[in-house]
Amino acid sequence: MERDRDADLPEEVMWEGRFITAKRRGRWEYVGRARGIRAAAIIALDEDPDGTRHVVLVSQFRVPLGRFSLEIPAGLVGDDAGGEGEDAAAAAARELEEETGYRAGKLEVLGEFYSSPGMVSEAFTLLKATELERVGEGGGTEGESITVHRVALRDLMRFVAEWRRAGHAVDVRIAMLLTPGFLGEG
Repeated sequence: MERDRDADLPEEVMWEGRFITAKRRGRWEYVGRARGIRAAAIIALDEDPDGTRHVVLVSQFRVPLGRFSLEIPAGLVGDDAGGEGEDAAAAAARELEEETGYRAGKLEVLGEFYSSPGMVSEAFTLLKATELERVGEGGGTEGESITVHRVALRDLMRFVAEWRRAGHAVDVRIAMLLTPGFLGEG
């Protein structure tokens, strides 16, 4: 494979805010997380006593999109003062409980992924949460207004289609859940 002609040019910081940094390397412009902050995203799976499997999703208004977005629970790793060394699994457990009100009995790291590699340098750790226990209402921390959706996997495609028809956004990570066999479903 051939590297891009700008790959070895120096990186210039164009602007830095509290959470993101705009950068340029040759002809490429992109953004990254400030201060080495990373992200964790969680596929939270729950099961009814009859064996019906559910996924726990969240929605919230996203200002950059100007509309509500359907997403898997996610959050920043090490974004709080003194949390620079935070582990992705610890952040995922914290974010899952804050956003959804569920606590995971088991968290499994599925790997590092990139959501938009031509524009954003940020990677996120994807985790699978199982053995869920409802311990609160969720909804996020103060200032967040997150709605929790517990959706049967067999109904997920219909749920996402209805969400789109209503004019809402859908995070790309939802596509993983719609891929046959991704979660061990038929």
